[in-house]
Amino acid sequence: MPTENLRADAERNRRLLVETARAVFAERGLDAPLDEIARRAGVGNATLYRRFPVRRDLIAAVFLDTLRQVVDASERALAEPDPWSAFAGHLVFLGELQASNRALADLLTASISGKGELAELRGIAFDNLNQLIDNAQDAGVLRADFGHADVVLILMAGAGLIQRTADAAPTAWRRHLSYVLDGLRAPGPTPATPAPTDRQVLAAMRTLTRTSGCA
Repeated sequence: MPTENLRADAERNRRLLVETARAVFAERGLDAPLDEIARRAGVGNATLYRRFPVRRDLIAAVFLDTLRQVVDASERALAEPDPWSAFAGHLVFLGELQASNRALADLLTASISGKGELAELRGIAFDNLNQLIDNAQDAGVLRADFGHADVVLILMAGAGLIQRTADAAPTAWRRHLSYVLDGLRAPGPTPATPAPTDRQVLAAMRTLTRTSGCA
């Protein structure tokens, strides 16, 4: 077979695997069996692993564009003149992403090992979110006892709620988040229980990483 035909076949298989993985991850989360992705794409396991040697490579191919959207959204939020609207609006945006795709709920709360554009984009998005929090607290509109790691906990709670209500009550997460945001406005109505440490939250994220295959 001519070289150009081999290259065309390889690129077609890659696109097919990425499209199939996007659908399977959306249905089953980031820990979906790679064998299932290969089967539904109509290719052999060897083809999948040749194109994507580790799960993280396939996750990056599927979600890089989405993470670019997250970064863009966070930068738009930083340009918003009202610090509370910027912070709250971005949390709603992240909730909408979680609700649209089960795998995104995993991706937003799991730690991602290794380097590359996937990790780089997550880092930028995280830094921008931290700046949104700082801006809101500096303006006195966000509770001073709210920590950056608390956002991860909110997203983890939202992911669980979305998973359990997606079919029966797909907008339930919005109601829950509205209550959460009300409780975050400064001054807080009651003192919160001590926040978990960053190390404890990172440990929870690593647990999700192990189960989702992001490591």
